[in-house]
Amino acid sequence: MNTHSANPDASNNEKVVLITGSSHRIGAQIARTLHEAGFKLILHYRDSKKGAEQLAADLNLARSESAALIQGELSNVEAIERIAQTATSVWGRVDALINNASTFYPTPLGTGTGDDWDKLFNSNAKGPFFLSQALAPELKKNNGNIINIVDIYSEKPLKDHTIYCMAKAALNMMTKSLARELAPIRVNGVSPGAILWPETDGEITEQSKQAILEKVPLGTTGQPSDIANTVKFLLCDGPYINGQIIAVDGGRSTNI
Repeated sequence: MNTHSANPDASNNEKVVLITGSSHRIGAQIARTLHEAGFKLILHYRDSKKGAEQLAADLNLARSESAALIQGELSNVEAIERIAQTATSVWGRVDALINNASTFYPTPLGTGTGDDWDKLFNSNAKGPFFLSQALAPELKKNNGNIINIVDIYSEKPLKDHTIYCMAKAALNMMTKSLARELAPIRVNGVSPGAILWPETDGEITEQSKQAILEKVPLGTTGQPSDIANTVKFLLCDGPYINGQIIAVDGGRSTNI
């Protein structure tokens, strides 16, 4: 017998969501938010095994047999197809795919390499496309959803991050294109602004942080919950929203 968390949405109790890159930061918050809404979760990770296992343990403690783990690379088509097959087999269905996994780092012109290109495009464009393709038949059966975590820099560039911006621009266009091709599957994107600063020490200076915040009309960073709640809205309360990229950026995209 399952022990349910407080007031989960009964309509979501049997719905299953696969979240890529779900072990920490925004991905983990999306997982917690959707779990609270009553969804069952398949938590994908690549290297962050410890964080993923802890998150799954916490969620299963709150509601038993409600979270499962899948490890896998998003750089290899065969591995991606295996992830899709395994995800479908866990509870016999997948109702939504959240393409959250992302690699982010600068590649100033003159320093970019083929390896940089592959790393940035694999997680931000190749993985989401081939995982969407592999899960499309299953999602179509369930009138499912694909939600891509894009970036405001998919439309306006960030200096020294050309390859990353190009990869996110590809994800932006993929969202709109698949919305036409895969209906009744709904395909949408959430485009974060300044939510969490990069984890790598020295990646961004305090001066750079202040310069970014000066471009945000609301004058502050957002929270991972802002992204997670938007994902939840698209899944639960947006049945006629399709092919849209929702900017969650405090108004920054009006002032880049």
